[in-house]
Amino acid sequence: MLTAQAGSPAGRRRLPDEIEVLISEAIASFFKSRQKPSIHALQKEVRRLCCQRGLRAPSWTTLRDRVAALDPAELVAAREGAKAARHFYRPVPGTYQVDGIFEVVQIDHTLVDVIIVDRAQRQPLQRPWLTLAIDVASRMVAGFYLTLEPPSALSVSLVIQHLVQPKLDWLESLGIDASWPAAGMPETIHVDNAKEFRSKALRRGAEEHGISLQYRPIGAPHYGGHIERLIGTMMGAVHLLPGSTFSNTQDRGEYDSAARSAMTLDELERWLALEITRYHAERHRSLGIPPLAAWQEAYARRDTSLRQPYDLEGFRIDFLPSVERMVRRDGIHLFGLRYWDDILSLWAGRGDRQLRVSYDPRDLSRVFVRLPDGQRYPVRFADLRHPPITLAEHRRAQVVLRERGRSLEDETLIFAVIEEQRALVDAATGKTREARRLTERRDRALSGVELAAIEESIPDHAEACDILDVPTFEVEEWS
Repeated sequence: MLTAQAGSPAGRRRLPDEIEVLISEAIASFFKSRQKPSIHALQKEVRRLCCQRGLRAPSWTTLRDRVAALDPAELVAAREGAKAARHFYRPVPGTYQVDGIFEVVQIDHTLVDVIIVDRAQRQPLQRPWLTLAIDVASRMVAGFYLTLEPPSALSVSLVIQHLVQPKLDWLESLGIDASWPAAGMPETIHVDNAKEFRSKALRRGAEEHGISLQYRPIGAPHYGGHIERLIGTMMGAVHLLPGSTFSNTQDRGEYDSAARSAMTLDELERWLALEITRYHAERHRSLGIPPLAAWQEAYARRDTSLRQPYDLEGFRIDFLPSVERMVRRDGIHLFGLRYWDDILSLWAGRGDRQLRVSYDPRDLSRVFVRLPDGQRYPVRFADLRHPPITLAEHRRAQVVLRERGRSLEDETLIFAVIEEQRALVDAATGKTREARRLTERRDRALSGVELAAIEESIPDHAEACDILDVPTFEVEEWS
């Protein structure tokens, strides 16, 4: 009677030892390389080595089994690097559990996988940037900001403004009838270590309004998993739009993204708002309920309402870039430009005190001066004949002046160069994509700041002068 099964025991290898050694050497020197060759390429390499040594080459399935038996973490480290191996295989003990709404809000940027067109000629422009914020507890999208400009401190400032403000009026302006209750000041903002998240403006604004900043530990990408998954969800939806670039060239194939592009930035913004409200109403896989329901349940458990800024416009200004400046007798000097308002009279020419001057890079026609009493006042160009300009236009003009060997502090020359550049760009708008891109960026930047809203929320200058008993007078034109 037979007491054992016929055949080789499970797991036993039947190839000669010299072929096993050859396979191991080929895997170590050839397959475990940054070129990441396929198993078919490995088979060709093993066949070549066997031919040189007069050995019979093993089959493709044999090599597949040998590769499958490798330690996957070790293989990824060899082919993609130690960082990738840690990302995929390092243990992540515990879970990132947050129960209260706006207890933690995560923020991050992404380049949107779609090419947009300009508003004037509807010709292809570029891929825009999207900054997203998510409430970790409810998975509600707390806010977003869409722009043609790369990520910056301003992008962060504007997405924070959007997540704090009530969304009803903004949704109505887009013609959207939907519920988006996420609004208020978060307890903690969780970000990565990018330069724009380390800005003085963000740290100062967060400190002044009692918001904690939490930075993702270096080398621990799973700490930002919620915002990363939200970005993936949004980009998956974007791939259905005309002009999509998809995630990679393999997915795109022969699809001509630029030729198929059709949506302007405004249209994409409205589409994203609609997509987000739809996302809020659908069942979330991790939560088991829609984010909107999770928000409502978590809000009902709160003992107090979410904190709201006393002055929403002042809140926004506190997160803008700023510098400390003396008030000279002829006003405030910033970027070689001069600003004046009668409210500055009390401090003009006093060299013992500097005031905080905040500015919006999208529109340098006014800055926001914070007086010692904490009030913020808009102060415009001393020469009101100057048109609004962006910081990007100002920097391009300074490059031209530097190349011409002219003074960078000559205000008249700066505006003359900007007008010259605008005329050239406008003339070339129909000819090149770069010209259309510059025009679109300029027009959107200068229309992006609502002057009426600022004037409504900030005290009138004449009224402020009366309160402070400051005399009003004209300052001589400065040349």
